Amino acid sequence: MNETLIAERLADPNVKLVAVTKKHTAEEVDELYRLGVRTFGENRVQEFLEKYNPDYDWHIIGHLQTNKVKYVVGKVSMIESLDSEKLAREIEKQAAKNGIVQDILIEVRVSKSDENKTGLPPEQLDDLLALCDTLDHVRVRGLMTIASNHVDESVNAAEFDFMKKLFDSHKTDRKDFDYLSMGMSSDYALAIEHGSNMVRIGTALFENA
Repeated sequence: MNETLIAERLADPNVKLVAVTKKHTAEEVDELYRLGVRTFGENRVQEFLEKYNPDYDWHIIGHLQTNKVKYVVGKVSMIESLDSEKLAREIEKQAAKNGIVQDILIEVRVSKSDENKTGLPPEQLDDLLALCDTLDHVRVRGLMTIASNHVDESVNAAEFDFMKKLFDSHKTDRKDFDYLSMGMSSDYALAIEHGSNMVRIGTALFENA
């Protein structure tokens, strides 16, 4: 474990750390918890269910299929990857069944160099927000993105700046709009510099310091 990085990230009150535990064991999750980490992110629903501990705070951060929503609503505090009206309606349906309001982030696709990136095109954000405003059991808490994995740091910086402006433009009239989730192991420092207040770090946490 990179205890130095963990301590550094936990010491920053302005940026929430989500420890990405993809391909790591439940025992490793327990070790992160012992070191002070409190929020864990999983990409795949099956892997999440295998290591789910109700005493911990969990986020789903990967692409979520509608037929898997029922397995995570009521167990995760945040779904960071809402990217369609169909998914929003299914989250609403399952949250209503559980008698809860599900916090979500809308994932926006900003990368123009990687067509495999998931997320909602920016021009469709207003329509999805308008739909979510009609749903009683879905609460939009902010935005999420995955930047291009580009060797030119200025490309990623421009994408982060775009997201920060998009986030700020909606935050002014949304009282629960709190989180801009961007930045992973390779680019979290740049993301924080450009306005992120939630980072999703996996590989770097598990490396030896």
